[in-house]
Amino acid sequence: MTTRERTTTGPARPRMGGGMRTNRTRYVPKRKVCFFCANKNEAIDYKSPEKLRSYVSDMAKIDPRRRTGTCAKHQRALATAIKRARQLALLPYVSDHSFTAPVAVSTASAASAASAASAQNTANAVAPTPAPAPSQQPPTP
Repeated sequence: MTTRERTTTGPARPRMGGGMRTNRTRYVPKRKVCFFCANKNEAIDYKSPEKLRSYVSDMAKIDPRRRTGTCAKHQRALATAIKRARQLALLPYVSDHSFTAPVAVSTASAASAASAASAQNTANAVAPTPAPAPSQQPPTP
């Protein structure tokens, strides 16, 4: 009997998909309720950036519905309000701390950049103060 025959003629085993345990339940996040639907008197206004900041990530991207829990209607209104606030410079388009330093392409440019940096460091260095000279008294006769 070959290996192929043994696997096809044997009893069928249930597949477990990646070695997952069967006694664990699948994670289902708690259903979020739309803040604007729950509070009918809250309006989405582009002139209130403090309210809109909670719907923008730290990288200044508009958070998706699955994270904020807003309904589709209010998510569209939020996106429009955030974009209007960005145009009026009430909200940033990008985050402040996302700057990455340029990468040196060749070794020659890296060496020149290093020498320029060391030259700048030596120019900015404070010269040490000289020690006070000992007081010299004239000899007394």
